Amino acid sequence: MINLSKNIKHLRNLKKLTQEVLAEELKVTRSRISSYEENRSSPTIEFLIDFSKYFKIPIDIIVKNDLTKATDVSFIEVGNKRVLFPISVDSDNENLIEVVPSKASAGYLLGYDDPEYIEQLEKIKLPFLPTGKHRAFPIKGDSMLPMKDGSYVVAEFVEDIKNAKSGQSYIVITKDDGMTYKRVYNQVEEKQTFLLKPDNAAYQPYEISVSEVLELWQFTCSINTQEYEEHELKISSIIQMFNGLGVELEALKKAMH
Repeated sequence: MINLSKNIKHLRNLKKLTQEVLAEELKVTRSRISSYEENRSSPTIEFLIDFSKYFKIPIDIIVKNDLTKATDVSFIEVGNKRVLFPISVDSDNENLIEVVPSKASAGYLLGYDDPEYIEQLEKIKLPFLPTGKHRAFPIKGDSMLPMKDGSYVVAEFVEDIKNAKSGQSYIVITKDDGMTYKRVYNQVEEKQTFLLKPDNAAYQPYEISVSEVLELWQFTCSINTQEYEEHELKISSIIQMFNGLGVELEALKKAMH
């Protein structure tokens, strides 16, 4: 529990709080704070819940990680990785999701690593999501049918982009192109690149260098903001069928050579 004692002290110092002030905020004695910070005793579950709510950081992150390298309570470096902390929680200690607004999505490229920008984003709660840091991103265009323009993709932050899973869909934040939603194929070991492939065959796949990627978020679920028309569903189904058929024909062609 050494990390825990150091984290309690470090997070208190980041907030510029004395032991007395923190004790008053959490309704405990100053000696208890001192005892936890010096690792003379282990915090109670009740204390950890209150501490977690006060700092808006989930308990498992406080317990499992060494947060002493943090210089800010919103963005924390763990090793050489930039990890987004805290996961916002509500009064019931349930995760909240930041929503990147559609009209101002271009501003995300400038504000993605600015705690003040992230802090002012609207937040929603989706209780069925798995654990992890999630964010909702607006979708523009029709390159990822049947996802409609104006929909939102809720995605989970990927700490190490080199671990991206080929064939999975990701929100990709790049230096030059900003925000895009594509199916990613991992070519890091061979070429230090990702292949970004739209599901809509009308658009061509393209490669980007790993060094261009600022953030990677893996698809968790989507939120449609418009109802589908019957003919749209048929069109998207046909497109998907032809896409799949193209893959099969390509494989058959190779097998015959």
